[in-house]
Amino acid sequence: MLDSSFQKFSTSPFRLFNFSYFCSNSMPSSHLKTAPAMPDITELKRICSQVRRDIVRMTNGSSSGHPGGSLGCVEYFVALYTEIMQHDPANFSMDGIGQDVFFLSNGHISPVWYSTLARTGYFEVSELATFRKLNSRLQGHPATEEGLEGIRMASGSLGQGLSAAIGTALAKRLNGDDRLVFSLHGDGELQEGQIWEAAMSAPHHKIDNLIAAVDYNGRQIDGDCDDVLSLGNLKAKWEAFGWHVMELDGNDIEAVITTLQTAISHTGNGKPIVLLMRTEMGQGVDYMMGTHKWHGVAPNDEQLAVALSQLEETLGDY
Repeated sequence: MLDSSFQKFSTSPFRLFNFSYFCSNSMPSSHLKTAPAMPDITELKRICSQVRRDIVRMTNGSSSGHPGGSLGCVEYFVALYTEIMQHDPANFSMDGIGQDVFFLSNGHISPVWYSTLARTGYFEVSELATFRKLNSRLQGHPATEEGLEGIRMASGSLGQGLSAAIGTALAKRLNGDDRLVFSLHGDGELQEGQIWEAAMSAPHHKIDNLIAAVDYNGRQIDGDCDDVLSLGNLKAKWEAFGWHVMELDGNDIEAVITTLQTAISHTGNGKPIVLLMRTEMGQGVDYMMGTHKWHGVAPNDEQLAVALSQLEETLGDY
């Protein structure tokens, strides 16, 4: 049984899964081309606020973790799991047959993923309190060995997630499965060579059931990306590799939903899709924004109190 915070979420006027994937596992691919009506943006922003509360509380509770990037990607995760993906939390399987699947390549931002998974019914919200604790299923970087629902690959060794996503997209094609594959990558992660090997492979194999996204916040653990190793013109790079590129404000949830819907409408056209999402590391907590300092530093109790004063409790804290 899900705890009260999720029950409050799922019985609100905003329906958690307002698309219809629960109705059928044989939905035609043409359905994926039809953009659903825009949801209640005010309610989605309230959900984002709760996820941000979870992130700062989880990292404070373990005195470790990566709050900065997690806070910056909240809108993407909330949009993806509540409005975009066709998935069934109650019937999670590693194969993901008949469902959309997601891979987090920059696994260090696990707090935002864990919160989203819990808040959308994959496991009990109360389990968030075990983040990074001994014997917890919620490790600092996602892992599969403990059978945590929603996780299909161990990640955190940067650069590997795009290869896994492409392989899964190929498997879906071979299996006649018309569902989609989504993946998320850090911009600093794009300094890894494996990313570009995979980026070259996907257009060659016409992987057109994949929508990758880049958390383009311009910062990494050692400083600004431009200072550590400049990424240059990312849009031009991805286009040169043969990808369909879309750019958006990753902290505007309406823009995230609209862009993802548009990206879905472009699947099946022989090209992989990548979204370049401009985000702010530490979004929602004023003292964490505008700096790379909070990439991998947890707030202490005093800092937590300040953060929570800026984030409305909307679904109930765990």
